[in-house]
Amino acid sequence: MRRLCVLFVISFLFAPCVCINAEDKPAETGITLPERKNFHLFLLVGQSNMAGRGKVEAEDLEPHSHVLMFNQEEHWVPAVDPLHFDKPSVVGVGLGKTFGIEIANSDPEIVIGLIPCAAGGSPIETWEPGARHDQTNSHPWDDAIARAKKALPDGTLKGILWHQGESDSNSAKAPIYEEKLLQLIARFRTELNAFEVPFIVGQMGIFPERPWSEARKQVDLCHQTLPEKVYLAGFVSAAGLTHKGDNVHFDSSSYRELGRRYAQVYLQLAEQVKTSDAQFETQFNSLYGN
Repeated sequence: MRRLCVLFVISFLFAPCVCINAEDKPAETGITLPERKNFHLFLLVGQSNMAGRGKVEAEDLEPHSHVLMFNQEEHWVPAVDPLHFDKPSVVGVGLGKTFGIEIANSDPEIVIGLIPCAAGGSPIETWEPGARHDQTNSHPWDDAIARAKKALPDGTLKGILWHQGESDSNSAKAPIYEEKLLQLIARFRTELNAFEVPFIVGQMGIFPERPWSEARKQVDLCHQTLPEKVYLAGFVSAAGLTHKGDNVHFDSSSYRELGRRYAQVYLQLAEQVKTSDAQFETQFNSLYGN
């Protein structure tokens, strides 16, 4: 398995980059974007716990100078909650903004661009080409890919964050969830040429008031074991987080903590990418000279 992973990595190291060279340019909102290599983009996908349903508080409305979001009108604007627009009457604080702040604070040279694409209530089968999700009157996969491709010329895709599974935690859908998740990851990486981009999944809420069914445990196991099966995949625990009173969605403070946890996992995976690239360069130079 390790050998197969190594061969897979090497085979794509020379694939063309997602980003496209161009001069710095002002966004339509008047924001001047950084160089593409310093504009790190993250795709936010999944269902309502990625979109966010937490109460918006004062700190959530304070922008960070190095964190932007790609809004519904496809303009880069300062990131403030709510980032998403899937269900305007209920959308609120999510994990994305805090994640962006943590990553931005880890490197003063970069600016973070968040691309919100989650659709509340969407089962994984709606994240397939051409599939429609009636609750949000959207095509989650098609819309996410279209938004990503619209945003990517401005920067470099650095991560795909996935939080989803509640709508598949039933006896009919749970048995095929892992297969569909693996297919989803392969599609994202192929469609966006993102073979060296971390894919991070978050754990569904663990709330004592709502014990997990066997189906939900099965979906959770798919999430937890993903790093063992997929190159540059990460898992984020939801242990200790609390809900907003509905036994489904996290509360605002828990969303912020979840964002910090996603950031920790991402930074660990990003170091793996750097180490892998450095090792490959050393081996390449030893074989072919410099």
